[in-house]
Amino acid sequence: MRQTTLPIPVGALAAVLLTACGTAPTASTPAPASVATAVPAKSASAGGNDYSDGANWLCLPGSSDACSINLDASLFKPGGEPAGRETFRAAIAPAIDCFYVYPTISNDPMPNSDMIPGPEEKRTVEHQLARFGSECRLFAPVYRQVTIRGLTSHLTGQPMAIDTQMPYLDVLAAWNQYLRLYNNGRGVVLIGHSQGARVLSDLLRQEIEGKPASAQLVSALLIGTNIGVPKGRDVGGTFRQTPLCRAPGQTGCVVSYVSFRDSSPPPANSLFGRLADGNQVACTNPASLAGGPGVLRSYLPTKTNLIGRPHDHTGFAMLARKSDAPFASPQAIARAECVQANNASYLSVTTSPAYTAVGIDIASDLYSGDRIRPEWGTHLVDIELAQGSLIGVVRSQAEAWRARSR
Repeated sequence: MRQTTLPIPVGALAAVLLTACGTAPTASTPAPASVATAVPAKSASAGGNDYSDGANWLCLPGSSDACSINLDASLFKPGGEPAGRETFRAAIAPAIDCFYVYPTISNDPMPNSDMIPGPEEKRTVEHQLARFGSECRLFAPVYRQVTIRGLTSHLTGQPMAIDTQMPYLDVLAAWNQYLRLYNNGRGVVLIGHSQGARVLSDLLRQEIEGKPASAQLVSALLIGTNIGVPKGRDVGGTFRQTPLCRAPGQTGCVVSYVSFRDSSPPPANSLFGRLADGNQVACTNPASLAGGPGVLRSYLPTKTNLIGRPHDHTGFAMLARKSDAPFASPQAIARAECVQANNASYLSVTTSPAYTAVGIDIASDLYSGDRIRPEWGTHLVDIELAQGSLIGVVRSQAEAWRARSR
């Protein structure tokens, strides 16, 4: 079944995405050679944006903004029979904050996006962040990310001059403004996907580990990017001190994974799930932090997928048509387990036979023309497929933070 069409060689796009985005501008972290050759980088001369201006935020507490949306969900029994509606309620006085950086999504024609958020940036907030408002105050800066056009321009033979430092400098400026004006000693969860997770991993490594801000770190949800750890260990690699989360209520830790269907593990040409430096890609199952399989709690958008494609002619269309809410939460539609196989480490996702038997699927695949691109796995629903589980992790961490701060 066709689910999402992308008319470009996605493997080549993935190569640029994983090397060009989120590299902090430090002397010890030069631009990768592949980027310098394919997409010349220039230095950001003006530093980050002014985040004292509320217009440079997608979400800020107390504002009517991109997070102020209807998040109600239609509930479904295994097999797809309706089971009522869940009304979303934001926390009145949450004890912690969430600081979110969105994935590669901008349709701007420049190599780096402008600071005017389009429907695509707002959609990522709706799909990936706003529901965390049940547990935390929400902060989401607009940033001049590397755009889809910038990432694909090298395929035309006329590569655009991407500024690879600009995304990090913007997010750093937003983070510093958050600390100065809003934090006041509160705990904070970092949340990022894809390019956003890459940028936040550099922020954690450069500005939080070993510094006063580390005392405020509740956790970091760095989803859909390769975070490295030494094989068989939970600390080391990408981060010197910050371990992977392995128990409910554990704080100061990282949740990270790249996800693939159990029937389609990372192929040899996938850039998700493998690292060339001898480290293993981190995998923490949000449905079972300690290890082993777990059932995911999902909140899947019913209007379009993450990149704005409708669900027509997909395995998710049946649930989307039955839903009377902007999200569907099908009970136990998928289970997940961290797998290490064929030199890859990833979250293996299995769709429940109760749904597949009646033609219902999770609408996660990405296509180029008529051909599925297994290099991407279930990247389009990395967060949405596990969002209820991730929120449960944050809830237990918030409770532990609250108890520790009394």
